[in-house]
Amino acid sequence: MSKVTVVGAGNVGATTANVLVTSQIADEVVLIDIKEGVSEGKAMDIMQTANILHLQSRLKGVTNDYAATENSDVVVITSGVPRKPGMTREELIGVNAKIVKSVTDSVLAHSPNAIIICVANPMDTMTYLIHKISGLPKNRIIGMGGALDSARFKYFLSCALDANATEVEGIVIGGHGDTTMIPLKRFAAYRGIPVSSLIPAEQLDKVAADTMVGGATLTKLLGTSAWYAPGAAAAQMVGAVLGDQKRMISCSCLLEGEYGEKDLCIGVPAIIGRNGIEKIVEFDLNEEEKALFAASAAAVHKTNEALKGAL
Repeated sequence: MSKVTVVGAGNVGATTANVLVTSQIADEVVLIDIKEGVSEGKAMDIMQTANILHLQSRLKGVTNDYAATENSDVVVITSGVPRKPGMTREELIGVNAKIVKSVTDSVLAHSPNAIIICVANPMDTMTYLIHKISGLPKNRIIGMGGALDSARFKYFLSCALDANATEVEGIVIGGHGDTTMIPLKRFAAYRGIPVSSLIPAEQLDKVAADTMVGGATLTKLLGTSAWYAPGAAAAQMVGAVLGDQKRMISCSCLLEGEYGEKDLCIGVPAIIGRNGIEKIVEFDLNEEEKALFAASAAAVHKTNEALKGAL
């Protein structure tokens, strides 16, 4: 029996729980939130689809009762203040660091062997915070951002190609931010054919640019952060862990010399399986890509400096 806890019953957390249950990724899911009734109501609403969708997974909503999360295999942390229009991810640090620290302590008290997937923003910095306060081995803490950014990249690629999105390959590395992520245009492909040979360079550049502001575009349209794709991306990562899929997913990993960086959580390709991050995959970047990655890493390092008061 697999058990997953999703912390935070807001739009992203509830969507994560919904995908986990409706795709039957986990046998048991606990949705927990600090606000009375929210997780219970959303869990009840989702579970009322069980007969309609022939579901076997079970979902329970609780208010601030971490005892209910005991012995979770995976914990997804989505809690925190969402990004408002015009707000950068970096501006979220002060309040979200306190929330993530409290949540991490609470979940590990009941599930000391869990793998933690961080979704809370600013995601790379919150993932780094969890590493610093938890003492867990690096393979058991994963930041979700690169999975979402890569999904957005593949969406825009499929639109440019007028192609089936499931047949398009693309990966985004670097920080999970509008100016720090790096869509790797050189590696984008459609059924093994380089996208660069299928569409003009300027169109591929636009795809990359649209990807980088993908989150901000949705925030402007919706008035808050996106939730369907982030929730699905988090659930995908849970599935890779529970199913021991050995799936290569771009995610925020603690680097210890890989890509020339140390003491930093940032998006890179990694093999995700039952042990969490089983291997960091080092792409052979060209000089331009190396420079972009170095600049992205420097920006994330700078953001992390704001954590000093929280550590």
